This record gives sequence, structure tokens and C-alpha cells, in this order.
Amino acid sequence: MVRNDYYLKRMGLVNLTTGQMEQLHLATLDILENVGVKVFEPEALELLESAGALVRGELAKIPTCLVQQALETAPGKIAISDRSGSLAMTLEKGRIYYGTGSDTPYVIDLETGKRRRAVKQDTINSARVTDALEHIDFVMSMAQASDVAETRTDRHHFEAMVLNTTKPIVFDAHDRKGLQCILEMAAITAGGKNELVEKPFVIHYSEPTSPLMHSKNALEKLITAAEERIPVIYVPAVMCGATGPVTTAGSLVVANAEILSGLVIHQLKAGGAPYIYGGGTPPLNMITTVCSYGDPQRDLGCASLVQMAHYYNLPSFTTAGCSDAQVFDQQAGMEAGFNLLISGLSGGNMIHDLGYIGAGMTTSLEHLILCNEGAGAVKYLVRGVELNPTTLALDVIEKVGPGGHYLNEQHTMDNFRSQMHFTQHFNRNSFANWRAAGSKSFGDSANDYIKELLQWHEVPDLDPAVENAIKELSCDS
Repeated sequence: MVRNDYYLKRMGLVNLTTGQMEQLHLATLDILENVGVKVFEPEALELLESAGALVRGELAKIPTCLVQQALETAPGKIAISDRSGSLAMTLEKGRIYYGTGSDTPYVIDLETGKRRRAVKQDTINSARVTDALEHIDFVMSMAQASDVAETRTDRHHFEAMVLNTTKPIVFDAHDRKGLQCILEMAAITAGGKNELVEKPFVIHYSEPTSPLMHSKNALEKLITAAEERIPVIYVPAVMCGATGPVTTAGSLVVANAEILSGLVIHQLKAGGAPYIYGGGTPPLNMITTVCSYGDPQRDLGCASLVQMAHYYNLPSFTTAGCSDAQVFDQQAGMEAGFNLLISGLSGGNMIHDLGYIGAGMTTSLEHLILCNEGAGAVKYLVRGVELNPTTLALDVIEKVGPGGHYLNEQHTMDNFRSQMHFTQHFNRNSFANWRAAGSKSFGDSANDYIKELLQWHEVPDLDPAVENAIKELSCDS
């Protein structure tokens, strides 16, 4: 007898046991308490010393009790809205979202197929393309504009995104002043500062300096985000063999120490402010000296940090959809497909870098189209198999019986859309039909689609007064 209960089995990846996570945690606490971290910001040092850390000059040794306190006050769930204020993402264990990467100095030109320096229009184009893609959930600036004042690229990037997508935005800032300017633009968009805090559609991205250092600039932004209660991603990119031990485990300890010490400072400034854990431990390739985005050691480190985020009950940020390939080719497809699946099965809440090639130096919008398809497939897979009376279909199986078919059954018509996964760009056709349609490769099809999309996709306009205020702030010297 089959019970008529509802079951949902999620596919998942567990590469660290509970014992191993506990071991990494204890090793991290040992480093924080006995080795310490360098802190180059006076207010952060005062916060730490007042709370009981041992501070000698710029070196702070953090006791376990401060880490435990920070983990207790940091929220395990963060609600992120879209530009209109509607709920877009709930960052908590069990939910995955995909987004683009940020600030590549180069792009692949849509007309020539050649790599060139990025300009602001590329940031605009990538935001509009991302806005239209079904399985991309949040946006980061995909191109570092070389045609605007270098000191204000952060403001220009935010302006390009907020005017060309309604999706949540992850942004970086050059310094505290830049962060405050961007938060002012975001508040104008949201209808006020209180409205932005209540329904944040922006998340600030900042980084410590590996190994085991927090720069003045990074901490000023971290403290400001805490004070303003704006969600912040504060994540290292420890390079195995360079800024961390060559072993994955050793680099995980360094990365974890940087993340948790940042969390302590953040929560000492504003307990309960939203903080997102994550990062990666990519290897420095000892033959080419390139920090690899496609190496399986990178994927292992990312998956392990996601698991540590689950261990701490913190929202997580990780990477996928990226490749070391210098062009959009078979290597790019394989590496991106592999790490999209790994990060999704690991359960990373925010999975960014979709569309990255060239080891993080180049944006390819054709590659982004591929990653959108891959993200859709992963989201389908992690749903698992739904078991209930409708999906078990016992009455239909009995009706059709041995040797029949289900094509003309109403059950098929009622359920195929929800049960099957449909792709927009992958070829699911016969050879004859594919040839009749022009024999296009995926890259050619994606390029054509992007050009069409940029012609017809419309992003809802902001109020003209709001738009003008944002543009003034981005260009104001």
C-alpha cells in the first residue's frame, strides 16, 4: 500500500562530515585566538579590544567567546527584494540562486567575437540581458567601464544596473564614500532609507586581504554596511599555494578565519545586521601562475565553504558558471557546467560569476546564455522527485495497462509542463530539423538571441525624477 503523503527528496552534495566541519571550526578558533588577524582600521580595533580581544598594535587575537557571540547574533535568514520591493530571494539553507560576476576588464565583442576593453555600455547590456534571463536571479556588474572616470566606476556601474534591471543587485564600492553614495542612490530608488532597510534590493560586496588581514578600506565599508543594516558579503579568495596553504584544508582554515573575524567586527558594530558568509579557495596554478576559476580544487573549496555556512547557519555566497577558457568553447562549457552543478548541489544561496571566462578577466554574454540554461537544469535537478497521488499516477497506469501509451491521456496534458524541463537554446531536435533551421551552433544561436533581446527587451522605467537623481549622483565629481 502506497501512502498518499507528499514527499520531496532533494539531491545534494555532502563532502564534509559533521566531524570534519567541527575539526575545521576548532582549527579556525585556534588560529584566531593564537595567531590572530591584522586589522588596519582604528574603530574595528577599538570594537575588538573593548569586547575582550587581545590587541597589540594592528594585531588582534580573538577569543572563542566573541566568535560564538557573533554567530548567535547574525541572522540565519535574509530576505532580499527586487527593485520594486517585491520579495525576490530568501537567503537560507535549502535555497539556491544564480547571478552574474563582476568587474571584468574585458568583454567578448558581440559583433567581432574578439576580446576588447569593457565600456559602460557593456555594463548596461549585461544588466538588460540578465534582466531577461529566467534562471538568473541577481545581478553584478559584468564589465569594468574603461570610458568613465576611474575614481567613479563604482557609481557608474550601479547606475547602469539599477536603471537596466529590476532584479536584486550585488555591488562593490571603491571606498566608504563610494558606498555611501551608492546607498543614497539605492535609497532614492526604494523610496527612502527606511524603505531600503526594510526591503533591501542591494547587497554590498567587500573582501578581506589574504592571508589574515583586514584593510582599512574593506573594514570601513564593512562597518558602514553594518551601521546602515544593509546586507553585506564579506568573502575571501584565498589562493591555495600563494595566500593560503597549498592544501585545501589549510586554505579553508585561513578563509574561515578571515570570514569569522570579519563577522565578529561586523556584529560588534551592529548585532543582528545581515552578513553573508562564503568565498572560495582557488589554487594558484604552479605552472602558469594563473588563479584558476576552472580547477576542481577551486570547486572543492567552494563546496566546503558552503557546507561551513550551513554549519554556522549563515547565508552563503559562492561561485560557478566560470572558466579559465579564453574563448567561449568546449572547455568553457564543460567547466561551467561542472561548477554550476557542484555549487547547486552544495546548496550555495548566492552563486555568482555566471558568464565569466578567461580566469575572471573576461565577460562573454554567449557564455551567460549557456549558464542560464545550466542554472535552469540544476534548479530542476535539486527539486528531486515529487511523490503524491497525482505524480504517482496509479489510476492512469491502471487505465492504460500493459502495452498502451500515455500521449492522449488528460493526465499527460495536465502535468507535462510542471514535470518536464524545457530549454530555450539547447538543441533537442533531430538532425534534419536542426539542419533545416540553419545548422547553428549553440554559440551562434546565443549570439543571435542576445542581439534580438537587446532590441526588444524593455525594463520598466523609474520615475524620471528618480532616474535623474541617480544619474547626477553617479557623475557628480
